Amino acid sequence: MRMRSKIIAAACGSVLTIGAFTAVPNAAAVQPDVRAQQQDEAHQRFKGLSQGLRGQLAGHWFDSAAGKLTVAVPDEQAARQARAEGINAVVVRRSAADLEKLLGDVKKLIGDGVPGVYSWGVDVRDNQVDVTVNTTRRTEATERFLEKVRALGDGVHVSETTSQQRQQAGTVQAGSPWWPGSESNCSIGFAATDANGGKHFLTAGHCTNDANQAAYGQSGQQNRIGTSNVGGSRSVNAREGDMGVVAVTEAGWTLSAAVNTWGQPAITVTGSAEAMVGDRVCHSGNTSKWQCGEVKYTNKAVDYGGGLVIEGLTWTTACSKGGDSGGAWLLGDKAVGLHDGGPSQCVQNPTNDADLSIFQPVDEALRKWNLTLVTGGSNDTTAPSVPGNARSTGTTASSVSLAWDASTDNVGVTGYDVYNGSTLATAVTGTTATVSGLRADNDYTFTIKAKDAAGNASAASAAVSARTRPGTADAEPPTAPDNLRSTGVTASSVSLAWNASTDNVGVTGYEVLNGSAVATTVTGTTATVTGLNADTAYTFSVRAVDAAGNQSKPSAELNARTSSGNTRTFTNDTDYPIRDFQVAISAVRSTATGSATNPITVKVDATHTCLEDLNVTLVAPSGRAYALMRTPGGGYSCHPFPAGKAFTVVPGAGETASGTWTLRIGDNGPGDTGVLSSWSLTV
Repeated sequence: MRMRSKIIAAACGSVLTIGAFTAVPNAAAVQPDVRAQQQDEAHQRFKGLSQGLRGQLAGHWFDSAAGKLTVAVPDEQAARQARAEGINAVVVRRSAADLEKLLGDVKKLIGDGVPGVYSWGVDVRDNQVDVTVNTTRRTEATERFLEKVRALGDGVHVSETTSQQRQQAGTVQAGSPWWPGSESNCSIGFAATDANGGKHFLTAGHCTNDANQAAYGQSGQQNRIGTSNVGGSRSVNAREGDMGVVAVTEAGWTLSAAVNTWGQPAITVTGSAEAMVGDRVCHSGNTSKWQCGEVKYTNKAVDYGGGLVIEGLTWTTACSKGGDSGGAWLLGDKAVGLHDGGPSQCVQNPTNDADLSIFQPVDEALRKWNLTLVTGGSNDTTAPSVPGNARSTGTTASSVSLAWDASTDNVGVTGYDVYNGSTLATAVTGTTATVSGLRADNDYTFTIKAKDAAGNASAASAAVSARTRPGTADAEPPTAPDNLRSTGVTASSVSLAWNASTDNVGVTGYEVLNGSAVATTVTGTTATVTGLNADTAYTFSVRAVDAAGNQSKPSAELNARTSSGNTRTFTNDTDYPIRDFQVAISAVRSTATGSATNPITVKVDATHTCLEDLNVTLVAPSGRAYALMRTPGGGYSCHPFPAGKAFTVVPGAGETASGTWTLRIGDNGPGDTGVLSSWSLTV
């Protein structure tokens, strides 16, 4: 019997908590914060996309900076259609079919495995296929593979690391784990029932790979819960996924939808969802406890070595440890995954893909074994009543205000979705809403649906027809954005920033133009335009938009050039304040390949009145720190930080160029502040 990476969120005693180890009966769910509400709306808008637009998508993700769903589309016409449906759009070079073909070509080259190649999949935000290689395991076969995969063109990006994830193995920790027989512990994922009412919980397949193995709630084979992998057909740890089922058969064990958040208020699972890139997700595990991060990739493969390849996994920046295997991953109060693997140690805010944590999407496991997720302490399948007496309570030239009578539900109504035709216009918790951004003197038709905590939605209300006023109540456009500047470039993207515009009513967003075409729409004052060609000049401008649809004049144009595909110098031009007894942190992502140059050169542009107060450190993607300058200590006279100060450092053995490099400037003295305005790395 082989040792496996196992963990468990099992409940000791009579209540089996899902993803958690302490049962909290009828515990109230944590109130969603603004980001959670934005994510929920993004998921609703994605579900409501028109079929015509959905068929053109090359990817989609949640843009946390804009707080909106963003889609990748092939042309400006599709982008305009997306914006008309209330979402951000980015025009990209490669269609979904192009990416799928590239991924298929990569998979053919990988075959049953290539030494060192441990992950591959589509990066929707960069509109490319990513391949990651652990350089400590490369052989001649790896070099032949890399030569062939790079011949596929710039649609495939190769990253190099010196480590990789593993399916984590656990040790006995405080909490409520479950034990497969006499082996190391795993964490419970989610409670579920079968068609006959039988009780089960989902966990990792590498925790359940022995058929008909006893499952216990205590070490030493005590307090039996039931049987793992009944009949040998309820566990998968292969290309299909990493998921398994434990049958809960022993008297005294009941199922709960409460998730242990380790000292925070309990969360009650209300349903399941598919995570998208950009979502903030959290997981509960017996070792790392409650950890949160952002989804970086979906549907990405991993090769753990020894012939174990798993496809279709979700990769996140959340920290994890050995012993978290099988634990619950959540998007707000929705179940999204079962913990699969991660790095050998907990890495907070990882900058290297080798330090990401990985989970198996939970819906795939539910479908495979025809199981029903336990939600809200019971299976609530009753939809709320239809909102009654839907009506318009007022119009302007750019908005329609609506009201309706409250719906009822067997458990409770949690909110309402307001639709403009077939498009989700807004989501509210009360019985009134104002839909803005409409055109003057136009007819619109609205409907409202009620929803409950379990995700049940009512039928649509009676349609409400309304016409916006013919006037232009707000005809004043915002001021033009100023100080448009580049904050960084790569071979395929340009990052921009600008100063905020003003408006007599209020600015609602900004359109970033690449030439005359809208490249992206954001609500803040920063944006990254992706999908660009290497070593190519582009001209950008930005215009502000208000709720009435008025557009400002474009900003002054900015000329920027993407870096060449084989550049060795990378720059971050964003300003970071240097404050007393704090650390200014700025990062650049290197796409250079191979080993780091010897020496590495760092140039720093900063203003500060006391050079001697500062410690300057370069942190490599490997995590290795290089001291560039150190405070002398003791009495000293202050001198200003010189313009364009350059440092050189000899890289450590095996240091690779690719990945995120970080500059840290720590101020260890009082009374002097400054600004890190720019720095560059030649690697």
